[in-house]
Amino acid sequence: MRERFGPGERVGLLGLGIMGSAIAPNLLKAGFAVVGFDPDPISRERLRTLGGSPVDSPFAVAQAAEVLISLLPSPQALNEVIQGPEGLLASGCSGLILIESSTLAIADKLAAQAAGAHAVVMLDCPLSGTGAQAANKDLVVYASGDTAAIASCRSVFDGFARSHHDLGVFGNGSKMKFVANLLVAIHNVAAAEAMVLGMKSGLDPQTLYQVIADGAGGSRMFSVRGPQMVADHYEPATMKIDVWQKDMKIIADFAASMSSPTPLLEACAPIYTAAVAQGRGHQDTAAVCAVLADLANVRRGVIA
Repeated sequence: MRERFGPGERVGLLGLGIMGSAIAPNLLKAGFAVVGFDPDPISRERLRTLGGSPVDSPFAVAQAAEVLISLLPSPQALNEVIQGPEGLLASGCSGLILIESSTLAIADKLAAQAAGAHAVVMLDCPLSGTGAQAANKDLVVYASGDTAAIASCRSVFDGFARSHHDLGVFGNGSKMKFVANLLVAIHNVAAAEAMVLGMKSGLDPQTLYQVIADGAGGSRMFSVRGPQMVADHYEPATMKIDVWQKDMKIIADFAASMSSPTPLLEACAPIYTAAVAQGRGHQDTAAVCAVLADLANVRRGVIA
């Protein structure tokens, strides 16, 4: 295993959705060559326009690069990437490092790690941040697993993230991500609730955003999601609500397995469910503001 993967090396991306397509330009800007796969041909072509090299399988990514980053929607997708007929193991390559950055249950990641153990050093490295933050290189990597492998990937992390943390044994990265996402879920709804109350009282949304973000009541989620709430415009999504529902279930299941109460998470969950029921599943999670505005009978420019 090389001590360091520096600029000039090839980095493989497995998954070119919201996060993958936002990470790719920053890796390219940092001097890495980017090879990527996604089952969606439009996503592959987008990588080409960014200056990367799309290929037609995880097999081909493994043959082109030694360090890979996976950003996948489900455990089934991760299993296919590793064990599928055109997966990493089928490539016959060994010594690969897989920076697994999807939000999945720890048990699913452990199963994938065990399946690829003879050929792949898999790290559990979820990311903190939205697609918009990824585009601005404002991500934090919660790295866990083999310490030497994490150290060898520092330049890669620096290429697409603001910071990274080695959290120890495999799985600790996901645990930290669950804690962070619990806060994101709550703070996002709290921001929306505050915005709606302010608008209902007659305050201007832009003024609300500027003043609250400047004071003690602000939060990172208020700052990140607030502009969409002010504009009442939630597309394109940097985190789709229907994907977020999957993440929230993972957090709830993890908390239940720890017998750790999460009353605030449980209180905010129905707001996201209502957003999906209203046909907003494809919209950004900031759209909970529109859901609460409807409940408050708030129409922009009108106080009912």
